[in-house]
Amino acid sequence: MTRQSHDQFAKEYLEELLTPLGTIKKSEKVKSEVQEIDVWFEPFSDQNQENLPLGLLGKMAKTQCLFEPFRNPPSEIEIRSCLLKLYAVHGDVVRKAKRENRNIAESDLPILWILTPTFSSRMIAGLGAVEMGEDWVQGVYFLPNILKTAIVVIHQLPENEDTLWLRVLGKGGTQKRAVEELTELPENNPFRENLLEILADWRKNLELRDNLSREEEEVIMNLSPAYLQQIEDWKQEGKQEGQLSLITSLLEGRFGSLDAELSGLVEKIANIPIAERTQLLLSLGNLSREELLQRLGNEEG
Repeated sequence: MTRQSHDQFAKEYLEELLTPLGTIKKSEKVKSEVQEIDVWFEPFSDQNQENLPLGLLGKMAKTQCLFEPFRNPPSEIEIRSCLLKLYAVHGDVVRKAKRENRNIAESDLPILWILTPTFSSRMIAGLGAVEMGEDWVQGVYFLPNILKTAIVVIHQLPENEDTLWLRVLGKGGTQKRAVEELTELPENNPFRENLLEILADWRKNLELRDNLSREEEEVIMNLSPAYLQQIEDWKQEGKQEGQLSLITSLLEGRFGSLDAELSGLVEKIANIPIAERTQLLLSLGNLSREELLQRLGNEEG
């Protein structure tokens, strides 16, 4: 899987969760070289996190920070690149404070959180990273204090409600179980609906690609519960418009701009029984225009 695809998903996902708590600086670039920060977060000064069930992610977001999510374990070079961006940000913050004749405390400088599914013990030892069991859970490693950096090894996190939001960014079974947990959240959860949509969109965009890698096929399977739950939610809530919009989007993604013949299939697909409709939408990427028209024609007859 290209890192760009995962980066885009991770940015949207983290921004959705963190926006109620503070300000997201989107596509922020640092001056040392043209580098873009994945997520730069500044908490609101009067935030009240107790009302938002974000668990470990909420604890991480209590101070200004940078998030750098990785789909695969970062290399030494990638770790150093993240550190370079962090210290470039620190330099910008210090220079701004000097221009404004303000003093800067260590607490005013952002912390870097590197999110990775797995990480080798060799890398952890090489970075001098250690767990702080009394204050943080298993799987969270802090570099020496002066570096203001921590690494979250997602697959080492305990599987409980507090770590759910981070485990969705994992891989394989860890991600699959987390997505299933997300779909089972109560409907009044403040993040459930929008995150299901983000996950479903990621799955949809992957499925419409040609020549999927084995990893991409695995992600599609992991995200299927969120995709199916979104469709089911729309059905239960009578969101016909939402269903039609989703079907139109899927058809456009597969066939491009819809002519009259393909546009006429949208409502026809929406009226298919849920189980058959879901199977049809899941297999859309493998159907040609002629096969789709023939299949729906046969079902109509």
